Amino acid sequence: MNRILIAEDEPRLAAFLEKGLRSNGFVTTTVGDGAKAAMLADDEDFDLLVLDLGLPVKDGLSVLRELRAGGQRMPVIILSARDDVRDKVSGLEFGADDYVTKPFRFEELLARVRVRLRSEGIAEPTVLRSGDLTLDLRTRRASVGTSSIELSAREFTMLEVFMRHSDQVLSREQLLSHVWGYDYDPGSNVVDVYVGYLRKKLGRQRIETVRGMGYLMVAAPQ
Repeated sequence: MNRILIAEDEPRLAAFLEKGLRSNGFVTTTVGDGAKAAMLADDEDFDLLVLDLGLPVKDGLSVLRELRAGGQRMPVIILSARDDVRDKVSGLEFGADDYVTKPFRFEELLARVRVRLRSEGIAEPTVLRSGDLTLDLRTRRASVGTSSIELSAREFTMLEVFMRHSDQVLSREQLLSHVWGYDYDPGSNVVDVYVGYLRKKLGRQRIETVRGMGYLMVAAPQ
């Protein structure tokens, strides 16, 4: 099981990252300042670092520079509100493996995390299966049996979340955060709307409503 260090000082975003990564099978440790991030990244056996640049005590670029100067080759993904080209270039030149700007969609960050871990020799599935339903992550195509299903980008992302958590109840809040990102409106009914879209395309019995809890994808719908 892969261990990810999150260096983020904004509590709501840190909690969102922790929850999302843990729900996808990762073990996470979160720190809120650069000094602690540098210490843990150097001493502990982490597989990847998600690094904010605007950290207190010691900024993210200083952390990154120290790690690389000390020979630490762990993959680092910068996650920052700084979207200026010069900041991106500096981060990459200092040794970051990727740079994601805020606001962001969690599924994009998750894909980048998986790519970096895969490049370190950790295999990730490219086709997800749930009963007779398959989802090809490379071609972004879904099929039920031998029938191909056309999906919009949001529908594809939601279906991927469901299939990665098959036979697990997902709350509306979880689906909102995974598909629409951390800056979502918790009062929106968009999840229900998109579940309706998927039911029309995949069969109504494939996604069950669990009253008071959320939705459940079943591998073998009745």
